[in-house]
Amino acid sequence: MNSTGTEHLLNVVDVEATCWPGSPPPGSVSEIIEIGLAVVDLSAGVRLARHRVLVRPVRSDVSAFCTELTGITQDEADRGLPFGEACRLLAAEHASGARPWASWGDYDRHQFTRQCGATRTPYPFGRRHHNAKAVFTEANGLRKRPGMAQALEIAGLPLEGRHHRGVDDAWNIAALVLGLVGRGEWPDA
Repeated sequence: MNSTGTEHLLNVVDVEATCWPGSPPPGSVSEIIEIGLAVVDLSAGVRLARHRVLVRPVRSDVSAFCTELTGITQDEADRGLPFGEACRLLAAEHASGARPWASWGDYDRHQFTRQCGATRTPYPFGRRHHNAKAVFTEANGLRKRPGMAQALEIAGLPLEGRHHRGVDDAWNIAALVLGLVGRGEWPDA
């Protein structure tokens, strides 16, 4: 292991953002309201920890549709950290700039890029990002990229917790990553 102790650790990240059944209301933009993070030890093949960071939106509200999908209410989001503080927390407590990280697809990475740019917040992650959905699709010889819940079914794994809850989705994605690690199909393994 290297001197930072992060060589074999991977952060699996899943975000939930404000959303609507159609276009955002005038003046609103989609903002992160939850950052779910699971820490994976790639060498030991285990999920070490799971974390949930609630983030307070400032340019949108949590719609009834969003609450139904994620379980996150406006009141809960209002008690979250400001986005910049949440990003600093990822860097300070989860070595997000040093560790490789993964998400299911590129949505999470793009959402951070957009929101960091819009708020002039330093991007909290390093350059080593893995699209777990793309790795899973290729490893399983699939023609179409499955959603996380469908991938769990394909892998014969249970859905743990609530789907569309960032902390639970990160934990489930971490299980899929470990399955790929076990088969020798993960890039950093």
